[in-house]
Amino acid sequence: MMSQMPQPPQPPQPTALSRCPSCEEPLDSGDRFCGACGYDLSAVPPRPGDSPTLTLSGALVSAPHPPPEAASVDWPHAPETSSSGIPAPVHLATDLPGTDSGGTVLPPVPGLPPTGSPVSPATGVRFDRPAGGEPDEYPLQAPAPRPAEASTPPAGTKVCVACRAGRVDTDGYCENCGHAQPRERDHMEDEVGPLAAVTDRGLRHHRNEDAYAISHTTLPDRAPALVAIVCDGVSSATRPDEASLAASRAAGDSLMAALPLGTHPQQAMHDAIIAASHAVNALADESGGAREHAPHQNSPACTLVGSVVTPTLLVVGWVGDSRAYWVPLDRSTAPARLTEDDSWAAQMVAAGLMNEAEAYADERAHAITGWLGADAYELEPHTASFKPDRPGVVVVCTDGLWNYAEAADELAEVLPPDAASRPLHAARVLVGHALDGGGHDNVTVAVVPFPAPPPGAGSA
Repeated sequence: MMSQMPQPPQPPQPTALSRCPSCEEPLDSGDRFCGACGYDLSAVPPRPGDSPTLTLSGALVSAPHPPPEAASVDWPHAPETSSSGIPAPVHLATDLPGTDSGGTVLPPVPGLPPTGSPVSPATGVRFDRPAGGEPDEYPLQAPAPRPAEASTPPAGTKVCVACRAGRVDTDGYCENCGHAQPRERDHMEDEVGPLAAVTDRGLRHHRNEDAYAISHTTLPDRAPALVAIVCDGVSSATRPDEASLAASRAAGDSLMAALPLGTHPQQAMHDAIIAASHAVNALADESGGAREHAPHQNSPACTLVGSVVTPTLLVVGWVGDSRAYWVPLDRSTAPARLTEDDSWAAQMVAAGLMNEAEAYADERAHAITGWLGADAYELEPHTASFKPDRPGVVVVCTDGLWNYAEAADELAEVLPPDAASRPLHAARVLVGHALDGGGHDNVTVAVVPFPAPPPGAGSA
């Protein structure tokens, strides 16, 4: 029996490829070299036996072996990087329609974007919103309608600005949704007939502790009378905002009740200050338990300045350091300050110990020596009457304004020339001057024309 002889080595068989691995030129069956580039088709390296590890969106996954027929799939060819250095485009799986084993195009899979859809290849997050497609925001379901009795609070009840259905409790919060209500006193404006007033919290204080009351009435002889009261809460006292509000309302009500009865305006002003003092003192009437738990708290306190203007008479009254100024319409004549401060600086000047510039430059200048409150040493209402011989304007204000225009001529420079006919505009200008200057304090201004115009007249 013949022994089996080793066979001579056979030449390598050409690899069944449809395209040249080098230039992608189509090949014919049996080609050993590429007719276009001369690539040796027998030198194609065998497929490695392991599964390479690829990075996909930061996670490591094992790539499966491609099926034997993958070599004949006509994948799109990615061109080389251009000379500008722009990388070759990346083709996504959604760029080609899927087919089943019979070559039939598969229907779109629910949840996958169609071919060419602008999605992120890593996350699938859509970056556009086609017309008529998905909205930018999905509206939340509307709350269930409230019963009719809950949506219509009783007349006169303060309603929440947020839900417009709940009643606002005394602590300033809605009983329905809990929303904190804006504070009305941060900025208020009023125009009543021919006079107006504006108050603002300022730029530094956390609340407005000023208050005002303006009104007009008629005297027994049918002559008009204009009333303006401005109060400034003492910040070092307890509840200064309540003190100023109570004082301004009490003084205004007292004047409106006394003037039509024929009480002399100067006496009516004196009585109004007494009434304001009683109103502030009443705020200190707390239970013994409240005082026991807060022994460090002092009584509510505030200052007050007011004016009554008739066709022939101008009356002012004050306690504290809020002021009243007279500015004639004819600016060629001098303006004047009508009040004297109850303050440390004023006492130093009156005693001849300092001049006005030195006194008001001292850090103790604004320490008041007179105020309304239960702990005031002694109530001394100041009143004065004037009979101006020409038309003008009375400016009643807190120190939040006159800190930025202390002298009468400085205030007159800021006051618009048409203040008598446009009092609300003038008050806004003066408040704006204080805010532009720094707004370190609450600012309140009332503008009252003299003489008082007949009933029914208002600003132009």
